[in-house]
Amino acid sequence: MNTLSILMSAFVLSLVGLGFFIWSQRSRLLSHDGDGSAVIFATGEIGHAETTALQPASGTDADGIDSQELLDRVAADASTAPVVFFFYCCAFVWLLVASAAGLTASIKLHAPDWLVSEAWLSFGRIRTIHLNAVAYGWAPMAGLGTALFIIPRLLKTELVGGRYALLGGALWNAALVAGLGSLAYGVSDGLEWLEIPWQIDILFVAGGALVGLPLILTLLRRKVAHLYVSVWYMGCALFWFPVLFLVANFPGIHRGVEAATMNWWFGHNVLGLFYTPLALASIYYFLPKLIGRPIQSYNLSLIGFWGLAFFYGQVGGHHLIGGPVPSWLVTLSIVQSMMMILPVVAFTVNQHLTLKGHLSALRHSPTLQFICLGGLMYTASSVQGSFEALRSVNVITHFTHYTVAHAHLGLYGFVTLTFFGAIYFVVPRITGRDWPWPRLISVHFWLAAIGIAIYFISLTIGGWLQGSAMLDQSRGFMESVQLTLPYLKARSIGGGLMALSHVVFAAHFVRLLIGVRQVAQPNSTYLAAPGAL
Repeated sequence: MNTLSILMSAFVLSLVGLGFFIWSQRSRLLSHDGDGSAVIFATGEIGHAETTALQPASGTDADGIDSQELLDRVAADASTAPVVFFFYCCAFVWLLVASAAGLTASIKLHAPDWLVSEAWLSFGRIRTIHLNAVAYGWAPMAGLGTALFIIPRLLKTELVGGRYALLGGALWNAALVAGLGSLAYGVSDGLEWLEIPWQIDILFVAGGALVGLPLILTLLRRKVAHLYVSVWYMGCALFWFPVLFLVANFPGIHRGVEAATMNWWFGHNVLGLFYTPLALASIYYFLPKLIGRPIQSYNLSLIGFWGLAFFYGQVGGHHLIGGPVPSWLVTLSIVQSMMMILPVVAFTVNQHLTLKGHLSALRHSPTLQFICLGGLMYTASSVQGSFEALRSVNVITHFTHYTVAHAHLGLYGFVTLTFFGAIYFVVPRITGRDWPWPRLISVHFWLAAIGIAIYFISLTIGGWLQGSAMLDQSRGFMESVQLTLPYLKARSIGGGLMALSHVVFAAHFVRLLIGVRQVAQPNSTYLAAPGAL
């Protein structure tokens, strides 16, 4: 297989995909036609945003909404409440741990003599602790908790086997505690994203399997004929991740160059085929619910799903440009990275057309603020990643802070902000308590948004200058290091704002829990579920 044939084949496929996209617009694929997008609403609910308390009674209420379907939704929420609450509590803990470790690692880049008395506080260990606390702590706990809440709602049935998920979550968190302890002690497998020793990974596998089991059992007892696109995304995320994790962590298989290739196959795919589907599924569910109208084009949402499934699998190879790997492998990765623009554009167009005429809702819904900004960051990070894969760009950005900026734009700007929005929607519905201080939600939003903006912009500029300096033969390596110092300090400022926003978020959550359980009021932001915590 030569490079020319790969490029020509990919070029033809890209043209076919682009032609289909253009045809979809000319044949009214972008128009809303009462298809599967309405399945997330109760009968008569379209036109009513789920932001006010609905007091269901048998029959039909004054607005023409089928109250029995609302009662079924309340029962589904109550069945998920203990499990989702456990996952979210764990997510908050790991968010704070990851924030402390990440900020410490950031400061050490421009103040290396800070906190040097303990080995586990050295940059190599504390940065690895930060990465794994995010990758296996905060993001999975928040994403899986949201999935456990959404899927029973979409299937219009109660969660089946919630105790398996609780046990699985406990095993997962036990594995993470053991894994972070081993990393702090200095025991590591030595591959980025895969540092935790494989012996501990066995607990992750067992815990993940138990978490996925209730979702399968619930799917078998569904009361809907059509599976909404969010179920597709979440179901495939729960299928893709075990495959990725088992292949990457199976001991004694990958060595040398093959190990490096596998490393970035896993590192990129765990973001694109696990966190990304969970976040996109959340957006496709919460966005329509919060504005009271189905997504503009259900067909475009499916194009985005299948585009992600077909094009994302090999994009990690562009991290190996210049390495001892076959050139066709790198070329294939670059081509697939560029082809990812198609599903990203499909999502972006769909989000824009769905929100059109409803932007005023952003003023009143914290969930909408977070997930809309998260959706925009998905577009930005994906398009940036596609162009960053090009050899002409990669030769400058590779091995620089530019790559770190891009990674945080995706995992924080997109995934984390989306999960923040989901948590703001879900928590009142599983606890029966509204968020007590709405102003703190705004503080959280702006601290996080400004923080990631400073973080991303500073490292993007600093990383580009760093890469340009390293390519200049007339400049020494240390000069490329020294010129990044102002940008690294700005990174710590941005990271500090993000960490502060997380403290505000966690404090608000604790205040909600110790408050008095509220009774649903006409203007409250939740629908209290009997049996909620």
